Amino acid sequence: MAQQAELQEQVADNHVDVLIVGAGISGIGSAYHLQQQCPGKSYAILEMKDSFGGTWETHKYPGVRSDSDLYTFGYRFKPWVGAPIASGEEILKYLGEVIEENGIDQHIHYGHRITACKWSSADNLWTIEATRSDGTDTVFTANFLWMCQGYYDHENPYIPDWEGLSDYQGDFIHAQQWDPDYDYAGKRIVVIGSGATAATVIPAFAEKAQHVTMLQRSPTYFFCSENKNELADRLREVGVDEPTVHRCVRAQVMFDQDVLTRRAKEEPDVVFEELKALIREFTGKPDFEFEPHFTPRYRPWQQRLAFCPEGDVFKAAVDGRLTVVTDTIDRFTEKGVRTSSGEELEADLIVATTGFQLSVMGNIPFEVDGEAVDWHETLTYRGMMFTDIPNLAWVMGYFRASWTLRVDMLGDFVCRLLNHMDAKGVQRVNVAPRAEDADMQLLDWMDEDDFNPGYMQRGMHLMPRRGAKHEWMHNQDYWAEKDEIPYIDLDGSEFLYDGKRASSAAEPEVAAAE
Repeated sequence: MAQQAELQEQVADNHVDVLIVGAGISGIGSAYHLQQQCPGKSYAILEMKDSFGGTWETHKYPGVRSDSDLYTFGYRFKPWVGAPIASGEEILKYLGEVIEENGIDQHIHYGHRITACKWSSADNLWTIEATRSDGTDTVFTANFLWMCQGYYDHENPYIPDWEGLSDYQGDFIHAQQWDPDYDYAGKRIVVIGSGATAATVIPAFAEKAQHVTMLQRSPTYFFCSENKNELADRLREVGVDEPTVHRCVRAQVMFDQDVLTRRAKEEPDVVFEELKALIREFTGKPDFEFEPHFTPRYRPWQQRLAFCPEGDVFKAAVDGRLTVVTDTIDRFTEKGVRTSSGEELEADLIVATTGFQLSVMGNIPFEVDGEAVDWHETLTYRGMMFTDIPNLAWVMGYFRASWTLRVDMLGDFVCRLLNHMDAKGVQRVNVAPRAEDADMQLLDWMDEDDFNPGYMQRGMHLMPRRGAKHEWMHNQDYWAEKDEIPYIDLDGSEFLYDGKRASSAAEPEVAAAE
């Protein structure tokens, strides 16, 4: 009885208008927009870790850096003044400044692992149960839930079920679980994988290791460039202020990214030749050989394009510090890895950069009016709201453009929605298919032909469904969304307020076709 009374008291003390889940780049940016655009709303941020940063706090492997430029990965409201590609440490410093400059720290509750989120239509209220890092339980309530927890499991990376892993006598670690105190100097290192993480750790390893081998199942596309922005440097040289520099360079980068994204689909072979030319330029090797280790089996941008500042990965290969092996793993041995072709790669240290496990809503159990939520049974509205889930928004960013572009965009949308609800005098909002969506086909969250990284394919069965119309999908197209989301009609018939259609109270809910 005493414990129940304490929890009831906590509910009274821990009620907020908006509860933000996660103090990473999405949660911090969302909090800023909420403060600026809905100043009368109370809010709290629940963060599982004991510090802010999310991904940038989790990843501690050597050389950890952004693989998006910071002029677009940084927020639109805080100019980035450093090199376009920044270290994890620099990004954390930037996020810390945003928190401090805007008083966000007083709203963050660190060390709170959410164990359940329960919606009550009778009360128009979310109840959020959490366990603190000291093992005690607490409860929050909120009118609106803003999910900013990211999309992968921070604690359980993806490690394939490799035969013989327990036989290996050297050190094995997944990059996501790297210990910063580990000394790899002078070691023979095998890195399994060839994506953005491999592209980050390999140049760092190559500086001190005896030798590095990259064992890849299939090659990845790399974009080599100097770690600078000529437009930014020139604008600063002539005395332009930093906010203007930031705004102009963001526009330039986003324009260039749009062009590259379209060309990668329309003329992939031409784009690949241009990527090759950059590699040859940075290595100084006009005869650099791309077969078989650097010729991917998919078109550019069908998976994430790995950024390679100064061509560092390829310079390591040309200098003999890196060997690339393209093969599959037969099994682990006492000394290393044996490939399917029979070659044994001996190593003192094996580092897996094999990706992560997809996490939908932080793997938190959700209930709506006592019924457990199966996210795969919901239909997404523009990748940010879901059918049958009231008063909830999810920040899911971009894969081909900087994640933070969507953080800013959805910050505007959610705040506009909250203010619109206040103006209408309603307490609940959710989305549902319209009459014209009655025969709409339901599909997997992502079109495999459009974007098909392994983690997405492995976790597709966990993700919400998408519809065949653009309103009912996350299309990963920032350049289309930037002209659509700011102008969404909040009284469109897809919105229901307090259970009634915005456009017609008499119009029934519609179920999309399977």
